[in-house]
Amino acid sequence: MLENKVAVITGGTRGIGFETVRLFLKNGARVALFGSREETVNHALSQLKEENSHYEVMGLFPNLSNEEEIKKAFQKVYDTFGQIDILINNAGISSATPLTSYTESELDKIINVNIKSVFLCSKVVVPYMKQIGGGVILNTSSMVSIYGQPSGCMYPASKFAVNGLTKSLARELAPLHIRVNAVAPGITETDMVSALPKEVIEPLIKTIPMGRIGKPMDIANAFLYLASDMASYVTGDILQVDGAARS
Repeated sequence: MLENKVAVITGGTRGIGFETVRLFLKNGARVALFGSREETVNHALSQLKEENSHYEVMGLFPNLSNEEEIKKAFQKVYDTFGQIDILINNAGISSATPLTSYTESELDKIINVNIKSVFLCSKVVVPYMKQIGGGVILNTSSMVSIYGQPSGCMYPASKFAVNGLTKSLARELAPLHIRVNAVAPGITETDMVSALPKEVIEPLIKTIPMGRIGKPMDIANAFLYLASDMASYVTGDILQVDGAARS
């Protein structure tokens, strides 16, 4: 479904991001995965090469809150693969900190990783997409961007911002034939979710009519659809993949 396409996927070393990298490679894309540290990037690359030595995949670890580092990383991707068709802004961190316990440093970290990185990567990739007459930007949102959560208010606040960026950029970039959508996963089997306290997760699980937590592949499949030509007239959408866990 993605033959001859080049994708950049941030937060691509584990969980939803890694599963999406794998699925895109299986569907013919060349992929640049971005991670937070060199060792995690190298580990992900070695896993992928063990799976299929013919995968065309590279890894980088820029600071996603630094525009100059992002520019250098995207230029390396372009120099290696010759084009950039798809960007998935998947890097993110969660939070369950009560309001009165938030520190300014935690607040800044959430804003930098969950909001600023989406803005900067989208800004930097647009000129590359203009060269080829269009492209696709996809963002990882969350079910809590729609419902909120009982603690850690800055995480859902950051995902509300992602939804706003998604809908606004879809309108701004449509004349350039760049589609912008987001996927809002429900509770999914990832390290991030495993780190949340039971008092946050258990009430949410009870809201899932399908009776199970989502798997990373469920979310990766949604990204594959939105990145492909099957979704050529879909833009500005926040696709909920949550097992009908709606309030």
